[in-house]
Amino acid sequence: MEKSQIWLAFGALLFLLSASSTAADVVVLTEENFNEEVGQDRGALVEFYAPWCGHCQKVAPEYEKLAESFKKAKSVLIGKVDCDEHKSICSKYGVQGYPTIQWFPKGSLKPKKYEGQRTAESLTEFVNTEGGTNVKITAAPSSVVVLNTDNFDEVVLDETKDVLIEFYAPWCGHCKKLAPTYEKVATAFKREEDVIIANLDADKYGDLAEKYGVSGFPTLKFFPKGNKAGEEYTGDTDLDAFVAFINEKCGTNRDAKGQLTSKAGILPSLDPLVKEFVAASGDEKKSVFSKIEGEVRSLMVPRRAAKNCMEKDADYPKKEIERLQRMLGKSISPAKADEFTLKKNILSTYA
Repeated sequence: MEKSQIWLAFGALLFLLSASSTAADVVVLTEENFNEEVGQDRGALVEFYAPWCGHCQKVAPEYEKLAESFKKAKSVLIGKVDCDEHKSICSKYGVQGYPTIQWFPKGSLKPKKYEGQRTAESLTEFVNTEGGTNVKITAAPSSVVVLNTDNFDEVVLDETKDVLIEFYAPWCGHCKKLAPTYEKVATAFKREEDVIIANLDADKYGDLAEKYGVSGFPTLKFFPKGNKAGEEYTGDTDLDAFVAFINEKCGTNRDAKGQLTSKAGILPSLDPLVKEFVAASGDEKKSVFSKIEGEVRSLMVPRRAAKNCMEKDADYPKKEIERLQRMLGKSISPAKADEFTLKKNILSTYA
């Protein structure tokens, strides 16, 4: 288990959960504030969504990017309504599927349905047209670390990092085709402190490319913590293949979207003690808890989980898992999603 995952989970078990951890630039609309925010002195684009909706989850990053771009535009509001929690609003505006995106002109509660593509670029164009604004979409910074002669050794030869490098040429068609997928790989693992997804312009830095035996483009090489000579990556170049490779080689547990999988935070070595703890009762639980303390004295996460299960009622793990699952269905920050997923995974071993 990575140290960063341990501390994330530790934090999740120490702090209270908060439903307010939503994307900061998207205005959360409710039955209480809808009429105060919409139909007033600015136009409003409103997404009507459901937390469990796959299409809504897919559009969420694009909608957040849109909101970030318009946060300084005082004449436009970018908002959203959770239709599971606020059914009356969604019913009032004829919402029958998710997500439904509607534009409310300034001073009006008569919406115009958005029918375009659900990308930040298309949504921006629509809002500019309807709202009379001229906002440019905020370009997301790349998660790929750009290498050169000045930083190559510092990044790649760091014994505390696992590094995947794409050696590319700007004119290479295969490199251009790979670029979007490679960016998604970097984004998926950007929260893993020990994993670096990088690239090097082999045309510009030919000496480095030659040093590592690069003769064609793109060439992918993996430099794990224990082998700074590097080893060539020969697997498939689709996103799932890259993610599986990184997880296997680096001991991470991420999916293609960068979310932690159900394996994250689980310590197989504790399975026998956890089973013994679950089956025990009364003073026996205290005895098993002492054993768990001895095994994981430096890992506070499973220790705290066991203590909570011992001190609270028998339904605590199940109820807490259900609450965490509801939180994960909302629009929350990646950091919070990691915390909640790790806590849910650990508690599942006690359920």
